[in-house]
Parts: sequence; structure tokens; C-alpha cells
Amino acid sequence: MRDIDLPNGSRRALFRKVASPSGVIVRREDPMMTKLLAIAAAIAAAATMTACGAKQDVVTTPSPHTVRVVLDYLPNANHVGLYTAQATGEFAKVGLNVKFITPSDPSAPLKLLQSGGADLAISYEPELLISRDKGAALLSVGTIAQRPLTSLISVNDKPVDPRKLEGAKIGTAGLPYQDAYLDQILSASGVDTTSVKKVNVGFDLVPAMLSRRVDATLGAFWNIEGVQLRLGKKRPRIMPVDRAGVPPYDELVLVARNETVSRNGAMIRRFIGALQRGTRAAKADPAAGIVALRVAAPKLSKRDAAATVAATLPVLFPAAQKPFGWQEPSQWQVFADWMKRNELLARPVDSAQAFTNEFLPGEGLGSETTP
Repeated sequence: MRDIDLPNGSRRALFRKVASPSGVIVRREDPMMTKLLAIAAAIAAAATMTACGAKQDVVTTPSPHTVRVVLDYLPNANHVGLYTAQATGEFAKVGLNVKFITPSDPSAPLKLLQSGGADLAISYEPELLISRDKGAALLSVGTIAQRPLTSLISVNDKPVDPRKLEGAKIGTAGLPYQDAYLDQILSASGVDTTSVKKVNVGFDLVPAMLSRRVDATLGAFWNIEGVQLRLGKKRPRIMPVDRAGVPPYDELVLVARNETVSRNGAMIRRFIGALQRGTRAAKADPAAGIVALRVAAPKLSKRDAAATVAATLPVLFPAAQKPFGWQEPSQWQVFADWMKRNELLARPVDSAQAFTNEFLPGEGLGSETTP
């Protein structure tokens, strides 16, 4: 929605405070007041044109607003929409000067966001639910990756079928919820979880497999490490966790502080709209998306970038008839309940309080908060 110039004090009258579905207070536009003020603005503009003796079409852009976005990890194919939106000027067109921050490790984004070191963060649905369970006032405002990417992976044709992993050594990143994934997968396949040795290899999942330190790993992404292993002819076997017994969830989500959602929802809406256009541009012209990504990640080879982007682009869009960034309420609740049953959360969760679709393209129109 384009801003219009209104007399001092008039903009405040455009809004009335309401509670969004997530419980966060936002200010909705008053339709009648909006219409009246728009008419008044049009009359004033017509008078100005008459006085000048000529028509002047002036399109205003929102005042530049710096937005610090902390990524979940190093730049990779999951971020192709972000970097394409930046390269094509989509963020700039809506008045956003976006600064991307690379985190020290994947657990850092939400901490940085909470401390005020970032305005938005890309993180993981389970990480967000755990942070909220500990009292963090954070909210997911949209999905980046619409399905699980975390996978059980082996190399050199070693078995990845959970039924064949009894007695194996499995490398993990040491994240409690991923350990719970592994237990769920093994139990669902009738394997005694105590027979499998978990080895915390941090984020060196691929080196741990290639050095034969472990028989398989759980934690790497099928669309990134899995693709790169295939390109490297390492003969990987890959099983995404949602195909092995873990409930589906949104792997990557865009997170904001509750305060930002309440006070600066217009910025969030503009950001997601620009991200949608950038992601669609990458889908329409993958070569341009690859160039944008490699500017941010120059060490990423063109071959790897092309293959991982091709694997990733379908995951960045929701099912038909759903808005870009859609978060499915029933899926969030099922996954939150699973986390609670596995003692990853101390308290029961009403997942509707953990996310909002309010600011997605075509959703919650008329509910933007002022910048």
C-alpha cells in the first residue's frame, strides 16, 4: 500500500487498535476514515495542480528504513530469494535498506534478535518454539522454507534405512531437538535407540562422514549438503526427517520481536512483499538468482550454486492457493504437540500464539501498522 500525504494528525485517525490472531496488538485502518481522508487528499492535490497550471504525477516512496536481517547460517541457496530481491532493487523500491548479517553459528540469530542487534531473523521452527517456551517475546511472521530440509544422510552407499542402523554411530550437531528426531526415527523403525551411538560433531557433519568417523549424520540439509555430496560423487543416501517419522514443520521461518510486530508491521509487510517478488524473479530466471547468490557467497562454485538453487526453489513456495510465506496452523500445532511429548518444551503450546500470517501478501489487508 502506498503512503499518501495527510494533514498533521490525520494519519493517527486512520487506525484503531485491535488484537491480531496471535494476540499481538496491532492498529487496523478505519475504512470510513481512510476513504474520507483519501478524498480530502485528492481534492487538495487537484487544487495544487490547478494553481500550478499543469498536471504533475508524483509517486512517493516510503522514507528509507534500515532493516537488519540476521541469517540462519552462511549464505546459501535457501537465501536466493533474499539476495535476488536485493539485487533487483525490490527492497529499495519499498523504502527498505536491508543489511544481511551472517551469524557466528546457527543458534545465534534468535539471541541477536532478542538483544536488539537485528530487526528480523531467519531461524528454525523448533528453535523458535523452544525460545518462546523459555519466555522469548518472538513471533514467526512468515515461512522461508516450507518443509523440513534436515535429513539423515550417509555416504559411499552406506545404509540410511533406519532399520539397518542398529549399532551404528550417528553424527549430530548436538541440538536436543535433532537428537529427538533421531530417537523418533529409530523407534518408529523398531530399532533400540540405546544401540545407536550419537556422536556430537558440531556442524562438521559432512567431514565426519567423509572421514568415516561416523556411519551417518542427522542435521545436514538434503537440498544443500545432499546435493553437493551427489555432485562430488560421494554416493550419498538421503532420507528427509519428515519421511522417516518426524511430523512436517517449516524448516526456516522469518522471526520478529513482538514489539516490532505491534509497532512496525508495515515494514514487515513491505519486506515480505519484496521477498516474494525477489523469489519469483529467481524462479523465472534462475541464472540471475545464482548470480545474486554468488555475489554474497563468492566461494560457492557456479556448479554448486546452480544445483542447490534448482533443488531449493520449489521449497520456497507454498502449496497452490496459499499466500507466499504461508504457515499452516494445523501443522504448527501438530509439531508443537510432538515437541511437548518429547520433552523439548516445558509447557503445552497454543501454536497460534507463536506465528502470524497477518503480513503475508494478500493477508490481513487494512491491518498494517504505521512505520
